[in-house]
Amino acid sequence: MSFQAYLDTIKTKTGKGPEELLALADGKGFSHSGKLKPDVKAGQIIEWLRDEFGLGHGHSMAVYALLTGKKKPGEK
Repeated sequence: MSFQAYLDTIKTKTGKGPEELLALADGKGFSHSGKLKPDVKAGQIIEWLRDEFGLGHGHSMAVYALLTGKKKPGEK
C-alpha cells in the first residue's frame, strides 16, 4: 500500500485529512506547528489514534511519519 493510500484510508475512516491530523496533534501537545516534539514517542501517537479514531498500527505510523517529516502527502 502506498503512503497516499494510507492517508486516503485514514481520511475515509476519520473524516480528517493530513492537515487536520497535524493540527489535532498540536492541540494534544504531541507536536508544535505540525512537527513532532522530541520527547514524543511513536507509541503515544499510536495510542492516541487508536483510542480516539480506532486506527490500527500501520495507519497510525503513517500519521507519525507525517509528524516526523519523513513523509509528505502524495508520496508513495
